[in-house]
Amino acid sequence: MDQPTLPRIGVCGDRFVDAHGREVMLRGVNLGGDCKVPFPHGGTHIPGDFSDHRAVSFIGRPFPLAEADTHFRRLRLWGFNCLRLLTTWEAVEHAGPGCHDEAYLDYYARLCEIAGTYGFYVLVDFHQDVFSRMTGGDGAPGWVFEAVGLDFTRFAAADAAHVLQACYDYHDPRPRQPERYAQMSWANNYNMPANGVMWTLFFGGARFTPDFHIDGQNVQDYLQRHFFGAQRALAERVAHLPHVMGFDILNEPNGGWIGRSLSHPHIRKTAEDPRPVLPGPAWTPLDSLAALQGMRRELPDMAVSLRHLGVVRKGTRIVNPQGVRAWLPGREDPFEAAGVYRHEGGQITPRREDFFQQQDGQRVDFTNDHLAPFYERAAASLRAVRPDWLVFAEPDLLADPQHSFPRRLPLNTVNAGHCYDVTTLLLKRVLEPIGVNVMHGRVLFGARRIEADYRRELMQVQRCSQRVEGGCPTLIGEFGIPFDLRDGRAYRAFAAGDHGPRPWRAHVRALERMYNALDSLGLSAMQWNYTASNRNHLAIGDGWNQEDLSIFSEDQRTDAADLDSGGRALDGFVRPYARFIQGRLQRMQFDSRKPGFELCFDADPDVAAPTEIFIPARRFPNGYRLDAPDLVREESRSADTICLRAMTKGRRTVRITG
Repeated sequence: MDQPTLPRIGVCGDRFVDAHGREVMLRGVNLGGDCKVPFPHGGTHIPGDFSDHRAVSFIGRPFPLAEADTHFRRLRLWGFNCLRLLTTWEAVEHAGPGCHDEAYLDYYARLCEIAGTYGFYVLVDFHQDVFSRMTGGDGAPGWVFEAVGLDFTRFAAADAAHVLQACYDYHDPRPRQPERYAQMSWANNYNMPANGVMWTLFFGGARFTPDFHIDGQNVQDYLQRHFFGAQRALAERVAHLPHVMGFDILNEPNGGWIGRSLSHPHIRKTAEDPRPVLPGPAWTPLDSLAALQGMRRELPDMAVSLRHLGVVRKGTRIVNPQGVRAWLPGREDPFEAAGVYRHEGGQITPRREDFFQQQDGQRVDFTNDHLAPFYERAAASLRAVRPDWLVFAEPDLLADPQHSFPRRLPLNTVNAGHCYDVTTLLLKRVLEPIGVNVMHGRVLFGARRIEADYRRELMQVQRCSQRVEGGCPTLIGEFGIPFDLRDGRAYRAFAAGDHGPRPWRAHVRALERMYNALDSLGLSAMQWNYTASNRNHLAIGDGWNQEDLSIFSEDQRTDAADLDSGGRALDGFVRPYARFIQGRLQRMQFDSRKPGFELCFDADPDVAAPTEIFIPARRFPNGYRLDAPDLVREESRSADTICLRAMTKGRRTVRITG
C-alpha cells in the first residue's frame, strides 16, 4: 500500500494545525483497554496474586505485530485518523529500578511505525488507573511499593486497596458478583489507603516527607526520576517518527491527600470542598494511616441514589476488621515520622488537622504547586529528545473543575481531559427519554436535553483550556459508553442469531449524542476504546476489571473477510467529519436520519492544501450529492475522502446529502 504523507501537527492558539496551516480535527480511538495488563494471561478474569510482577511482559498489547495490519485497516475504514496508544510505567520498567524492557520498547516502536503507514497520528499515552495493578488498576510497577515500605500482598486483608483478583470468587459460575465487586468500583481506590500514600509521595514527598529518602534521594524525586526515565526510554525509540505527535504524560493524575483535611470525611459537596463524592467507604487520610498501621476503623458508606440524584450516605462500614498491618517488617510510616500523627498504645492521634492543607504558612494548591511543576519537568525531559513534540496534560479528574488544571503550562501543551456520561458508566443503562446526571443532580427530559447536558460537560473540560495563560487546544482524551448495557442484553441477542442493528440501538443513540456534541463544539476527541481481545462475556470484556467499552469484539467477528465484522454499534461513531480545513472551522454537523453533512468554514487560499472530508460509504450506501459553491474539487488519494480547495477568501459552506 502507498504510505500516506502525514504533515506534522502543531498548535496555534486553541487549534491544532498542520504544516500547511490547515486546521486539524483529530478523531481517534484509544488502543486498547487490555494494554493495562500483561500478555497473554494478565487479564483480571484470570486468578493471580502479582507474585510474578518482575517477570511479566507486555509484548503483544494491544495485539501481536502479525495482526497489526488487519486491525489498522479496520480502524482506517471506520474513519479514525489518530490513535492514543497505551503503555504503562510497568510495561517498560517492571523488572526493577532502571531495568527497562528493551524488547518491549522495540515492539512498541514497531507498532508506531506500522500505524504511520496506515495514516494514523499517534499519541503515546502513559496510562494509569488508581496507581497500579497491585492497587486495583494499572500503571506503576510492583517494586515501587517495596521501595516505599509497603507490602502489597497485604493490601486486600488490610482494606488498603480494592482489587478484583482478591475479591472475585473464580469458582462462582456467575460472571458478575456485585456483592464482592460492584460495577466500576475500581475507582473507589482513589480514596483508599494505598493510593493515598503513593500519590501523596509521588507528587508531594519533598514537601510533606522531606526526610524520607530512597537511594540518597527524596522519595518524590526517586519515584519521578524512574517514571521519567521509563518515559524517556520509550521517547528515544519513537523520536524519528514524524506522525508521533507527542506524549500524554500521565492518565488521570490524582493528588492523593494533598489539599485534604486530615480527619473530616468528604460525604457531600460544599463551598469549601466542591470535589465530587465517590461511592464506597469515605476514607480520610487519618483513617487510611490508621488502617495501614493495623487498626480497625468504622467509616461512612456512600452509594449512588437515583432518588436523591447523587451519592449519599447509606450507613457505615467496618474496614480492616482483622487489624492487618500493611507496612513491611522493619519499615515505618514516613508520615508518622513527618509529624502527621502520634501512634501510642494502639491509638492514633492527629497532630495537625491541616497538615496536607497548610505548609510553612502557605495554603497547599495541588494543581499549581505540584501538578504544574510535574508537567514542566516531563516536557523538559521529552523535548530533550524531540523539541517539537506536543505535551498532552490532563486535569485532576477528582478535583473541583474550577481548579483542576494548572494556570501555567509548558509551551505547546494540549488539554487532554476526559468526559464520560458517568450515569451510564455506573448504572450500565442508557436512561431515556428521561435522563439523569447523578454527578450534578440534574433530571433531563428528552433526547435534546440529554445531548445538551453532555455538551455542557464537554464545555467544562474546554473551559480548563481557556483558564491556562495564553490558552491551549482541547482534545477529549477519553469518552465512550459501556457495551454490556443491561447485563449484556445485546450479547445475548447476538448469540441467539440477531446480527442486525436492533440490539445496538441504545448504544448507537448514546454515541450519536456524544459525537453531535463534539461536532457542535468543534472538538477533537479519542473514543475509549478498541480492544482486540475483547469478548462478549460479562467477566472478561476488555480484560480489565470487567470494563467493556470496546467498539470491537472478537466474539462478533463472523466473517474474516469483512473488516466491519466484529464492530459494535458502528452507526454510532462511523460518520463524516472534516479532517483538515483550509482555514478556520465555524460549524460542523451530521444528521444521520437524512443522511446529511454540513461544514462551514472561513476559507484561506494562502493555506497551501485543500480541505479534506471523510465520507464513509456505510452512511451513503447509494452515493451522495455534493454542494460546495466556490470550491474546487481535487483528486483524492482515497475513495472515502473529498478534497476541496478554496481559491479566494470568504465563508464557505459544504453540504453533502444522501
